Amino acid sequence: MDLKFLSMLTVENDSKLVLLVLDGLGGLPHTDSGLTELETAVTPNLDAAAGESICGLIHAIGPGITPGSGPAHMALFGYDPVRFEVGRGVLSALGVGIELGRDDLAARVNFCTVEDGVVTDRRAGRISSEENARLCEKLAGISLEGVRADIRPEKEHRAALVLRGAGLSELITDTDPQRTGQPPLRCEALPDGGEDAERTAALVNSYLDEVAGVLRDEHPANMILTRGFARMPDIPHITDLYSMRAGAIATYPMYRAVARLVGMELVDTGPSFSDQLDALEEAWLDYDYFFVHYKYTDSRGEDGDFDAKVACIEEVDALLPRLISLGPDVLAVTGDHSTPALLAGHSWHPSPLLLRSRWERRDGVESFGESACNRGGLGIFTAVDLMPLMLANAQRLNKFGA
Repeated sequence: MDLKFLSMLTVENDSKLVLLVLDGLGGLPHTDSGLTELETAVTPNLDAAAGESICGLIHAIGPGITPGSGPAHMALFGYDPVRFEVGRGVLSALGVGIELGRDDLAARVNFCTVEDGVVTDRRAGRISSEENARLCEKLAGISLEGVRADIRPEKEHRAALVLRGAGLSELITDTDPQRTGQPPLRCEALPDGGEDAERTAALVNSYLDEVAGVLRDEHPANMILTRGFARMPDIPHITDLYSMRAGAIATYPMYRAVARLVGMELVDTGPSFSDQLDALEEAWLDYDYFFVHYKYTDSRGEDGDFDAKVACIEEVDALLPRLISLGPDVLAVTGDHSTPALLAGHSWHPSPLLLRSRWERRDGVESFGESACNRGGLGIFTAVDLMPLMLANAQRLNKFGA
């Protein structure tokens, strides 16, 4: 939906809206039980909430499209993720507190393991954040002609790289092969990139050659992979569009970054879901709209650990009554995308959704799972349409037309 049109209809009131995102929530049936991770989990509180809601399934981008986390969250916030494309590098940089100028070029970094010239582990065994910080400090001395390189730890094996200098182009390729058994790729200019892209690719390759030398004797993190080169986009803020004070309660830097990018204020929180609920309770009077992000369902799905993902879902379910007791006028619970343990990565499958509001119809769904939500009254739709539904149920949209 057009943002200007939606903004034109927006009115202010005292309603409270909560978007709870269980990252990578959707799954695929286990070969033994035929049930997904969500359907396997014991979730009496999510089931009860589904019975008080209208349910459905949402595609982050569209049918058949496997989304990255950045565009998936942009869609959940009401932005067309194709029109408002945000490079992963920008999100990584903002997430670790790097201020970006319009000419700065940012990339997401994975510390990785390279053996005999090929990548054997794209995440370097998920090194600790402390080890990551040590390695970033070690790389801080690398210099390039006419360009300043700033690399900072994000979390575990992830880091953010920012190149600062004149004439840098984002029209260059990633160096992450996205799978093991392949050598790290060389950065190249895209066909329409021109001289700036050629120069930028050469600078990136020079930087990576220096990194390889500095990390030569390290293990398991003896190299880095880069992807998502991007510069800062111009995006209207959710607070201005919808006249809402918006707060984000997220633990991972990337999700804090995408929230910050659209104008949300970051609420301090500890790492656990219980900590996040503490933060939500403390900030309840300060904001109208809350984005609460739970990461670990996605992490365990990427690990291919079906049982661990089930346990994460059950952890959230056990604490859900604390959230509901706050009395949000609108509560949406969903995932940004599916991360089936069977695939050990993101997938194109739509995410289950429950939308709880006194102003919504009920649809007879009595449990929260993919098959049940497939029978829900909302049907299957794209995530960009969730924000208008939440605003309408919060009585924050005027009638259009006479």
